[in-house]
Amino acid sequence: MKKRSYLVVLVLGLLYSGMAGAQQYPMMDKIAEKVIQKYQTSSCAELAQEKAHKKQPSPEEEKIMQRLRNDPQMRQAFLNKIAAPIANKMFECGMIP
Repeated sequence: MKKRSYLVVLVLGLLYSGMAGAQQYPMMDKIAEKVIQKYQTSSCAELAQEKAHKKQPSPEEEKIMQRLRNDPQMRQAFLNKIAAPIANKMFECGMIP
């Protein structure tokens, strides 16, 4: 019975920490969702074409990138959120081994 109690506490702790991270950076969460949506809705051909023809970031994108560079905790939260969906899509498209 003790193991089950520890498991419940662990799960609740993980849920709370996940929610706290989401509440800490609401703008970052919106941007991460936009990035994830882009990868999930783009075809492999579209992603390959975008990679081949890299465009200059907009002033807003550059501002966001600078903020992520300057805030390691925000950057970690952002990367933790987008890493798996992007890596899965790249794997499906044969862009990573």
